[in-house]
Amino acid sequence: MDRRDILKAVAALPLAATATAQSNRMPSRKITKPKRLAAGDAVAVIAPSSGVSKQAFDRALENIRILGFVPKEGKHARGSKGFLSGTDDERLQDLHWAFRDAEIKGIWCVRGGSGSPRLLPDLDYQLIKKNPKVFIGFSDITALHLAIFQKTGLVTFHGPVGTSEYSEYTKKHVLNMLVTPSAPYKVDVSEFNLQPASELFRPTIVSPGRCRGPLTGGNLSLIGALAGTPFALKDVRGRLLFLEDINEPPYKVDRLLTQLRQSVDLKTVAGIALGVFASGEPTRDAPSASLLSVFQDRLGDLGVPVVYGLSFGHIRDNFTLPMGIVAELDAEKATLTFLETAVK
Repeated sequence: MDRRDILKAVAALPLAATATAQSNRMPSRKITKPKRLAAGDAVAVIAPSSGVSKQAFDRALENIRILGFVPKEGKHARGSKGFLSGTDDERLQDLHWAFRDAEIKGIWCVRGGSGSPRLLPDLDYQLIKKNPKVFIGFSDITALHLAIFQKTGLVTFHGPVGTSEYSEYTKKHVLNMLVTPSAPYKVDVSEFNLQPASELFRPTIVSPGRCRGPLTGGNLSLIGALAGTPFALKDVRGRLLFLEDINEPPYKVDRLLTQLRQSVDLKTVAGIALGVFASGEPTRDAPSASLLSVFQDRLGDLGVPVVYGLSFGHIRDNFTLPMGIVAELDAEKATLTFLETAVK
């Protein structure tokens, strides 16, 4: 069964009314695009959340070299303090060093994990605003993406961390985004991601339609963790929201989406792109809805295009999403098209 057959099959699921791209106006934007990277550029490798083993860190450095860059380790990036890579001050020092050092052209987070929200009150946002650079990572790094973008307007990148598996798909899309940008740039679902037996890897239309808007979003659990703080996801009107997560059973995803609905007005978004929520199957020892039915129940009534199963998240083939640039979502075709470049 190819991707078209899969989409036709899942389209038979109960759907909300077809949504159009005209439902919400495009929000005004003031964004700053970082300078594109080039082969041979120095790239800082830092650990603003959790740490990794020596072997994993060395592998991350090799991944950066394979991409064509020269990795520069943060002073505290190999540290360990419980589930964190270091104290809050140590992790802030590395982050500020990476933005301050003129030799550094880009900043790669070695992994996600936990702990980045602790840094947000003490981040030097003026330093970041004065030294715009490529900043990339995902999962727990979502907290930094949202805070930096909302405080400075800098386009940051929800994409592979240093220890990610850099498949040809992942490598191609991250380099096309950061080094050789073009627009429009369409991203299809990875053929590799269609191979696993789990339905969680299949594109599923929740609500059909096409829409466009500036991208915002990230890891659903981190967005939930920021709710009620000064760094929370705020005005989503006219924006194209993207969400991903891992190891969250349906009842927790339902809880997180309910919190999101009560924190922001989701009916004002342009549309929603859902990545692969890996390992999100229900437990066997208790009654449960399926994860896909949770998306239908919590997002299917918004009147905007919503599609599940795009190739981003905690998966092998993981494309890069820039915060703040305008993109177009086609729910029926399960494609995302970037309508402008994210670097200059």
